[in-house]
Amino acid sequence: MSETNRPSTYREAARTRRTEREPLRPQYRLGVDIGGTFTDATLIDEATGAVFVSKSATTPRNLTLGFKNAANAVMRRASVMPGDIRYLVHATTVATNSIIEGRVAATAFITTSGFRDLLEIARQVRPTLYDLMFEKPRPLVPRHMCYEVTERLDASGNVLIPIDEDEVLRVAARIKEQGVEAIAVCFLHSYLNPVHEARAGEILAAELPGVRVSLSSHVAPEIREYVRASTTVINAIIQPTVSKYLRELEEELRATGIPGELLVMQSSGGVFTFQAARQKPVFMVESGPAAGVIAANYVGNNLGYRDIISFDMGGTTAKAGLIQNGRPRVTKDYEVGSVAGSAVGGSRAAGYPIRTPVIDLVEVGAGGGSVAWIDSGGILRVGPRSAGADPGPVCYGKGGEEPTVTDANLVLGRLNPSYFLGGEIHLDIDAARLAIEEKCAEPMGMDVGEAAHGIIEIANAAMVNALRLVSVQRGLDPRDFILVAFGGAGPLHANRLAEEIEAPVTVIPISPGATSAIGLLVTDLTHDYATSFIQRTDQADLDAIENAFRPLEEQGKNALEREGVDPQQMSLRRQLEMRYVGQSFELVIPLAESGQRMFEVDEVVKRFHEDHQATYGTSTTDAPVEIVNLRVTAIGRIAKPKLREISRTAGAVSLAQKATRPVFFPEETGMIECPIYDRYALDADMVVEGPAVVEEADSTTVIHPGYEALVDRFGNLLLRKAARP
Repeated sequence: MSETNRPSTYREAARTRRTEREPLRPQYRLGVDIGGTFTDATLIDEATGAVFVSKSATTPRNLTLGFKNAANAVMRRASVMPGDIRYLVHATTVATNSIIEGRVAATAFITTSGFRDLLEIARQVRPTLYDLMFEKPRPLVPRHMCYEVTERLDASGNVLIPIDEDEVLRVAARIKEQGVEAIAVCFLHSYLNPVHEARAGEILAAELPGVRVSLSSHVAPEIREYVRASTTVINAIIQPTVSKYLRELEEELRATGIPGELLVMQSSGGVFTFQAARQKPVFMVESGPAAGVIAANYVGNNLGYRDIISFDMGGTTAKAGLIQNGRPRVTKDYEVGSVAGSAVGGSRAAGYPIRTPVIDLVEVGAGGGSVAWIDSGGILRVGPRSAGADPGPVCYGKGGEEPTVTDANLVLGRLNPSYFLGGEIHLDIDAARLAIEEKCAEPMGMDVGEAAHGIIEIANAAMVNALRLVSVQRGLDPRDFILVAFGGAGPLHANRLAEEIEAPVTVIPISPGATSAIGLLVTDLTHDYATSFIQRTDQADLDAIENAFRPLEEQGKNALEREGVDPQQMSLRRQLEMRYVGQSFELVIPLAESGQRMFEVDEVVKRFHEDHQATYGTSTTDAPVEIVNLRVTAIGRIAKPKLREISRTAGAVSLAQKATRPVFFPEETGMIECPIYDRYALDADMVVEGPAVVEEADSTTVIHPGYEALVDRFGNLLLRKAARP
């Protein structure tokens, strides 16, 4: 190399060598989480651990626009080019919203002869036992679009009546006349033998090109025909909408020059590819809330905590999840649409059941945008209706007229009207005060401050109930768990909620408004597989169980190989679903990972009794137990970015104080002059004593009297009771 062409610095020399040998590899991860009010984007530098965040208003009429706005904003903030993105992970409510809002594809349902009314009959359970006016949710496929085909398998999967292929052809012709976009097929006992469903799928694909076909033996191969049918139907009705959305989004991202892999968060907390999501969108109905629990687990584990309650309060809802021994609790009995919720502690039969792994969450309509209103009895209520992103709370100045939780926090001095979203939005405190006065205070004979405090306390009560549902109602003591609180509104309420449930420590991550998006970037590729295998444990055939597990593991390994996962980064987790003989529902008992295949039956039965006691408060150790389903989770481990440590100085915490203002605290019986701190000026080991308010661009933390916040080495705020003098 000539002297004139010699690189002048070591960095330039290194860059030259890399260019000569191989192209530069992108080094950033991008996560985008679309919420009901805001769309959050998080960018992580894999080399340094630096985190960049951005929030943009969600655009309900065109979600892709809000996605692009948030992604472009965070890339500009980090001075990153699209070509530097190694992979992108997305969480979205597009699947569940399409069901709730009725924006679903015209779908036909095909089942075994004699079972046409399967969706109409549904189940005999009801959410409220004595509500004589209760009406079951309307079937997602109307009866005139449900069809029967002659075929029959017995309870062991043996063919009793071969499938009538001519009848399938006739049904296909009628479906073609109706112009449907999707078809769900669920034959009796197909979970044991998919031969008839597979043949029907082949005929339908040949006769109806372009129409998407979902087979229950592919989507949810488990016992209970109604739940299996419901899961398959939900997959079918949302598949065209989700597929179109993901296809258009992928085209937009590729057009902007993002070369990295595109992944979607699953309801179970793992991620899968856009292609897999287009085939099984039912696995992503709760992708957004799941990301928050994964983020809470990541933050807590980095601090050495294994038992965590996750609390995520955004603009539309508040969500609580539970992590035990370093793993989020996962349920398989979940309902979407209507008043959906997990079966344990939730309101069963109020929505449409799905049989896929879902992180166990309790969600309540108590977000920052939840509307405060007076009911017909003159009682103040909050939520579940939300002002959403458009028009949003009154204080946003976008046309909202109904007071919300955010308006109440502003009136109580807890929010800075000039520093909301780092100053991007100026809040109109006069408009918020007037709305609370007219809609809430005057009808109840209160002053504005009392009404605003009432709004906050009612919202807090709903959220405390959610926190207790995921802990106490699961047989667990919340005092044994730390609380990780995030979301744009979470830190405003976290201290008060922690006091109610007596959580010993509350962790407020840095940039809590975008913490859910961080959860997208610290999870693994996962695929879940299941098969029914009914056998009493006192008659357990371990060889037969092993032979049933192996095909599930092969499916998992093949899926991960197609996605380019290094075999060294693969793991396969086995689970048994067990119940007492005669029970209707099962508990999930984890087994060892791949490589330790066999298990001790007595040990597994003992763990089942213990879990049953913890979950239901009772167990019968002398009652026979049976295995119902086998499950395998195939995991492709992805390298996790490390939390970045902040500076540690000997400076006084007063150096981070930027102002004071009147703030309402019920402990002080009114407004008091309260110190306001700049979170970005807080160094490690500093302690902020309450009452105080800590502000940052995407959230505000309220520290109540009698509490303090320690800043740890990663910049997290650790809220705890102050030591008595």
